[in-house]
Amino acid sequence: MAKLFFYYSTMAAGKSLEIIKVAYNYEVQGKKVIAMTSHIDDRFEKGKIWSRAGFQIDAYTFDHELNIKEFILQLSEKPTSVLIDEAQFLKKDQVIQLSELVDNHNITVMCYGLKNDSFNHLFEGSEYLLIYADNIKELKTECWFCHKKAIMNLRFNEDGYPIYEGKQIEIGGNEKYLPVCRKCYKEVKFFKQPVDMSEKRD
Repeated sequence: MAKLFFYYSTMAAGKSLEIIKVAYNYEVQGKKVIAMTSHIDDRFEKGKIWSRAGFQIDAYTFDHELNIKEFILQLSEKPTSVLIDEAQFLKKDQVIQLSELVDNHNITVMCYGLKNDSFNHLFEGSEYLLIYADNIKELKTECWFCHKKAIMNLRFNEDGYPIYEGKQIEIGGNEKYLPVCRKCYKEVKFFKQPVDMSEKRD
């Protein structure tokens, strides 16, 4: 039975690598899988899902105007599963469209994304996936500064100082965001020196 899944985490928890692994497993079983990612994320190459581990797969892209259900159904071959990367950038209507692929067309949909932004507000896509998904799972990683579980994304400016307000969406990787626990999220602002984004603190 098809289901709608939402796998969420902080930055750098291996979401994209998980998608690549799932896509590979489906393909070796001879199952048709479609991968999609947001057109907003242009850090690597549009039309690709890539991981920091160096792996990548081809993917369709979605923007806020795309009717994802209609797009999937017009493909020449009906997929077994649809994999969505950067699912936090989905709109409410698109989450509902994905649920309709599951309920009305028996297509499994697996969404991967951030739950909250760097100011600890839910993204629209994540908010509605938390409501509509049949299964919700957290992909875990450690805080950059200690060994607690990371539950927040901390944004930094180009000088290595944390930012606690600003626009919700600003694309970046480890040069701009770090996964942190709640305690470190609050305490980093009191560091006397800027954070070296390339090395962990003892």
